[in-house]
Amino acid sequence: MANPMEQFAVKTIKPLEVAGYDVSFTNSSLWMLIALVAISAFLFIGTAKPQLVPGRAQAAVEYLYDFVRKMLDENVGPEGRRFAPLIFAVFIFVLACNLLGMIPWVGSFTPTSHISVTLGLALLVFVTVCIVGFARHGLHFFALFWPHGSGIALGAFVFVIEFLSFLSRPFTLAIRLFANMTAGHVLLKVFGTFVVTLGSFGALPYVAGILPLGVIVALTALEVLIAVVQAYVFALLASLYLNDAINLH
Repeated sequence: MANPMEQFAVKTIKPLEVAGYDVSFTNSSLWMLIALVAISAFLFIGTAKPQLVPGRAQAAVEYLYDFVRKMLDENVGPEGRRFAPLIFAVFIFVLACNLLGMIPWVGSFTPTSHISVTLGLALLVFVTVCIVGFARHGLHFFALFWPHGSGIALGAFVFVIEFLSFLSRPFTLAIRLFANMTAGHVLLKVFGTFVVTLGSFGALPYVAGILPLGVIVALTALEVLIAVVQAYVFALLASLYLNDAINLH
């Protein structure tokens, strides 16, 4: 793969068509399935034999779930706990997809580097927020876009801006995750090429290749951190959007 963008190519593994629609099983589907299997195994091992004094696996599961629950408590309030399973599921799925895409030498694929996947997750959050907002407040949910105490002219102007901003949320949420994962993997590929190219200069492989090798090691560590941070940011923004729907803040 000389082209750093080739790593994002979606390749068909099993062609399949249903009612005229292409629903083929692809490498993206495979790695999302691997992520689900890994998550299921992680949760099953951690909760199969719960103990009062948790072991490492149970402690890891409890820590992640408590992390999400506390995030909802801080940003939504006590009523946000009912949405903990949803936010936890989105968080751990994005985290698993991000981290699995960092595995080298096994043809790994990062589903979250495709906007179709991130947009699907973002729309799930957005539709949930809309349903919760209208179910809880009815048409009063539109008060979210009207500044309290403003006049008709200013209020209408701000209403349009806030409403358009609200509609853009799923796109900004999707693009943020997609862009960060794509840019990081492209950078790793470019510096990986530098390591191979500069390290093949005859008698100077160690001299010419040592700098880009050190850089790519540092970038890999940074990309792992970004994979975790982006999963957290996705879950955090989903919590803030739920806060708007529940509390009209």
